Amino acid sequence: MCVHAHPDDESSKGAATMARYVNEGVEVLVATCTGGERGSVLNPKMDRPEVWRDIADVRAKEMERAREILGVKQAWLGFVDSGLPEGWLPDSDIDLPEDCFYNEPLECAAAPLVRLIREFRPHVITTYDEDGGYPHPDHLKTHQVTMEAFDAAGDAERYKEFGEPWQPSKLYYQMSFGRARMTALHEAMLAEGLESPYGEWLASRDWTDDKGPRVTTKVECSEFFSVRDDALRAHATQVDPDGFWFRIPMDIQQKAWPTEDFELVKSHVSTTTPENDLFAGIR
Repeated sequence: MCVHAHPDDESSKGAATMARYVNEGVEVLVATCTGGERGSVLNPKMDRPEVWRDIADVRAKEMERAREILGVKQAWLGFVDSGLPEGWLPDSDIDLPEDCFYNEPLECAAAPLVRLIREFRPHVITTYDEDGGYPHPDHLKTHQVTMEAFDAAGDAERYKEFGEPWQPSKLYYQMSFGRARMTALHEAMLAEGLESPYGEWLASRDWTDDKGPRVTTKVECSEFFSVRDDALRAHATQVDPDGFWFRIPMDIQQKAWPTEDFELVKSHVSTTTPENDLFAGIR
């Protein structure tokens, strides 16, 4: 089970890993916390009045198409997108909408995920780290909710109304954008005499909080990078097919960094790191 904040997050974070496991016969379920109702239209080709008017329905249809491409199952947890007001941080005095996901009490926000875990009975769950991957209120809340539900789903004394307890075996954080990966892609582009889209970004970013050293698990999934990209393009309101995400040729991506990376943060089975499989210790 992969827990995400919005439709499109599943296709930009860990999608090739999901596609690989689906190809191996593993059942994979994406749990999407919100509908993305307050998100922006980031693709100029889709920036039209009718898209903005029906944004919730449009994004739901995009999610369905991405789900089909990845071959996964998908469930909505039913919360309302919090949006991202300019300058918002967890300790800021900028208010978020009262009805949004971020403002839900933790137990209320975790309840649908506990129920889904007990129904689907996953062995492995992936989610975001403690700062959400980046500090979007819905990503932060997704982290909090997943941490709560991972433990609570296996506790017979908690959330009793949601069925028999089920304890997932392992919990991972997705670690997609570490400095080492971005540098490898950048240098691979330069080695081929091509312009890298990451040069300015690498130089300007403060890497004091680089999480690359935290990676415990590298899943080889380069064969499925094209599936990942097709799923991401399905979210046409969120991704420009001619934009930043798709500027590295596929063969360079596959050679320079053929894995998607994770941090193992909780395990109820014996395993040794580094791993190359989310199911190490379970199979």
